[in-house]
Amino acid sequence: MSTLQDQDTQRLHNLRTWLASIATPRLDLDSMRIASADASFRRYFRIDGVADGTKYSFIVMDAPQPQEDVKPFIQIAALFKQINLTVPEVLVQDTEQGFLLLTDLGTAMYSHVLNSDTAHKLYLDAIDALILLQTQSQPDVLQEYDREFLQRELMIFPEWYIGKHLGVTLTEEQTASLSKVFDALLANIVAQPQVFVHRDYHSRNLMLMDKGNPGILDFQGALYGPLTYDLVSLLRDAYVQWDEEMVLDWAIRYWEKAKKAGLPVAPDIDSFYRDFEFMGLQRHLKILGIFARLAHRDGKQHYLDDIPTVMEYVRKTSHRYKELIPLLRLLDVIEKTAPKFGYTF
Repeated sequence: MSTLQDQDTQRLHNLRTWLASIATPRLDLDSMRIASADASFRRYFRIDGVADGTKYSFIVMDAPQPQEDVKPFIQIAALFKQINLTVPEVLVQDTEQGFLLLTDLGTAMYSHVLNSDTAHKLYLDAIDALILLQTQSQPDVLQEYDREFLQRELMIFPEWYIGKHLGVTLTEEQTASLSKVFDALLANIVAQPQVFVHRDYHSRNLMLMDKGNPGILDFQGALYGPLTYDLVSLLRDAYVQWDEEMVLDWAIRYWEKAKKAGLPVAPDIDSFYRDFEFMGLQRHLKILGIFARLAHRDGKQHYLDDIPTVMEYVRKTSHRYKELIPLLRLLDVIEKTAPKFGYTF
């Protein structure tokens, strides 16, 4: 039986063979180096090459099947490019093996360049790009981000965060209380206007560009769903946290620009911000479950370091709305009764 290492060696061999077969651009195989890994099975390499007599660097995506499928990436890259967003261009593809050669958007990730001096300009650029994406949205192009999909995501929280990470089994009463909170969230979210949703629009997937800022990555999971989703991903980022006053200021600026662009946002800022917060809570509960799953199932322990930031978002939002207070009470109880092993925050 082949080991994971053997399989990886074979895959790298196949990848190099594929790259060697590409005539244009002419690639320097010896220059291939790791660019980044993903929370999924995908990984990325950077490689140098020559096209039209000019030296460039390119990105190689390795997306092994059956876990990954490059076709959605290709489809959504074309869709976003048509909208005039800055995305990597697919230069060469092998959908059967799961290999893509892409243009390189550089190394200046938002998460590396954001600080108190740069944030305002960078976030306004990201908001403008988001509004462009949303104003070009059409139904029946992308899969719908419907109630069932949103509910499935929420269930990752009790299974992986509460059950596996905290080691707690909920009582029937606690399960019913959590379900009621989920119902309140979903009722708000499914009533929101629908647009194209990137689904991971945050500082690690946005690149600082000289022209057409920001460059947008990791969009292959895009769906047609709630209008506030991507704004929440951007402003209540699991990896970068800002003062609430700043988040509110950016949210208001988005709301004003969106109204001017003809997007069907809530007519008053209080209703809009409530939509934003309910959407954020759904996303953050899902993320707590996903971070726990990445750590416990996939051995990616570093995701546990980001749990305190996400939990702070969850607690603050739950505290502000009477329908969500039962979640706050539940968290207080289960964090006290959780077995004292594993991880402390």
